[in-house]
Amino acid sequence: MAKKSKIAKNERRKQVVQRYAARRAELKAIARRPSATAAEREAAYAELRRQPRDASATRVRNRDSVDGRPRGHLRSFGLSRVRTRQQAHAGFLPGVRKSSW
Repeated sequence: MAKKSKIAKNERRKQVVQRYAARRAELKAIARRPSATAAEREAAYAELRRQPRDASATRVRNRDSVDGRPRGHLRSFGLSRVRTRQQAHAGFLPGVRKSSW
């Protein structure tokens, strides 16, 4: 079980990312556009730097949706490797079977 404060901090980061996502996409498009002038690019980069650090999507950590474990996250289930194994053995994940060969 992860610390409650870390889980809460990650949730706040998700909200900040969502709030700034559209504006960040616009600024990045301006910076990448070949027809943009040097001044426009510089202004876009400056505004990106002025945004909060947590506005970047790379600051969000993938965590287990049940207990918040930060490591061993499997995207297809939204769970950590430990929790995935427990739930698969208990039969809570439809279509998942224990392999043998």
